[in-house]
Amino acid sequence: MAGGVRGKYYKEYREGHAVKIRNLDGRTTVQYFKIEEGAVMLESDIRKHFPDSEAVNRALRCLIPLVEAGRGR
Repeated sequence: MAGGVRGKYYKEYREGHAVKIRNLDGRTTVQYFKIEEGAVMLESDIRKHFPDSEAVNRALRCLIPLVEAGRGR
């Protein structure tokens, strides 16, 4: 992706966004989405290894003792 800016719309996306859906009957439906507080967005290479919240939480709980041990130095 030449010339792209990573995270250009990240802040706006986190604040919420609307998606217009054009129905087969010609009507347009608008759905609003807002990411919940505490939600984390994973990049695609990470999602391959951690497919759901349970997997992410399990991995992070394993890291907590290492982080805490590092702070004790």
